[in-house]
Amino acid sequence: MSALTFYTAPRIFTGESWLEDHALVIRAGVIEEILPVAQLPAAAGPKHITGFIAPAFIDLQIYGAHGKLLAVYPEADALAKLVEYCRQGGAAWCQPTVATNTNQVMYRCIDAVREYWASGRQGVLGLHLEGPWINPVKRGAHIESLIHVPAEKEVAELLEYGRGVITMITLAPEQCSDAVIDLILSHHIIISAGHSNATYKEATQAFEKGITAVTHLYNAMSPLQHRGPGLTGAAMSHDKVRASIIPDGHHVDYVAVKLARQVMQERLFAITDAVTETTEGYYQHYLAGDKYEAAGILSGSALTMQKALYNLVHHAGVEPAEAVRMCSLYPAQVMRMDDRLGKIAPGYRAEMVGIDDGLTTATLL
Repeated sequence: MSALTFYTAPRIFTGESWLEDHALVIRAGVIEEILPVAQLPAAAGPKHITGFIAPAFIDLQIYGAHGKLLAVYPEADALAKLVEYCRQGGAAWCQPTVATNTNQVMYRCIDAVREYWASGRQGVLGLHLEGPWINPVKRGAHIESLIHVPAEKEVAELLEYGRGVITMITLAPEQCSDAVIDLILSHHIIISAGHSNATYKEATQAFEKGITAVTHLYNAMSPLQHRGPGLTGAAMSHDKVRASIIPDGHHVDYVAVKLARQVMQERLFAITDAVTETTEGYYQHYLAGDKYEAAGILSGSALTMQKALYNLVHHAGVEPAEAVRMCSLYPAQVMRMDDRLGKIAPGYRAEMVGIDDGLTTATLL
C-alpha cells in the first residue's frame, strides 16, 4: 500500500466551503480524508502551507507559452512549455487552443497532443479549436481568408481524425447548419459560441440545440444593446449556458466583469486567453505593455490563472471563494469533469494549490 502524505494550512477552501485548521490526507494522488489537525497521527509530519489551500486551477483557453505558439510549433515540446507556464500560475490542467488556421495546422496540433499524451505527460485536457467556422464580421485578430462556412464532409473528417483529442470547438452558430452542430455534438465535443454576430434569437436557439458555452464574453460577439441583446445578452439571460471571460483589464473593463458576474453567478468562469511572442505563422503576437497585439489588434493576454484570480478579487470585486471557483470548479463543470477535478474532497484527485493571503502567489502542491 502506498504511503500517506499530509498537508495542513490555516484555511482550506474545498470548492464549497472554508475549513480552518484542517489537514488533508493523500494516498497515491487521491484525497483520502479531510480531518481536524488535532486528529493527525503523532508521526504524520505534515507539510504546512501558509495562506490557504484550494483546488488547482484549470485554464480552458491558452495558445502558447515561452516563445512557442502551438500553431507555429505543433509539437509535444510546445505543449510541455505551455503546461509549465500554466503550472507556474497555479493551473494543473489546461486546454491548449488553436485560433483559426489551416487544416494542416489543426491536424498537426492534434498529432502533437497525441504525442504529448503518449509520452506519459499530464496537464493537457484536450484541444480547443477556436474557428475557423466563425463569423468574419466578429473575427477580431483571426485571419479572414481562412474563415469559412463548414461543409459536413470537412467537419466529419476533422472530427474523425481528432477523435479523443478535440474537446471543445468555438464557432459562430449562425454560420453552421443544424447538421454540423449535431455532428459535433455526437462526438461529445463541447461547442462554445464565439466570434459570432448571432442575434439574441439565433443564439438562444443554438443554446437550445445543445451549445453549452460562450467564448470570452463581450469580446468578438454581438453586443448587449437595448433593442438587440445579441449573443452577449443571450448568454447572460440563459439559465444553463456558461461563459468564459478574460479578466486582464484590457479585453473587458472590470466593471463589465463585475456586472456579468452579478448576472451570471456560477455560469461565469475565467480563462487567460494567453499567447506568447512569435514572429512566424499567421499570428505574430508581440507584447504591448501587459497584453499582446498582432498587427495592431488586441490578440491575447499575458495572464496566468493566479493573476486572473487576483484581478477578479482586487479589481472586479468578486468574493475570494467565488473567484477561486471561477478558476477551478466552474471550468471543471464546463468540461464535465467536476466529479474528480475542481474540489477538495475524498475521492478527488489531489490537485491543489497553495495561495498566499494576498493572492499574489499560487503554488501547485
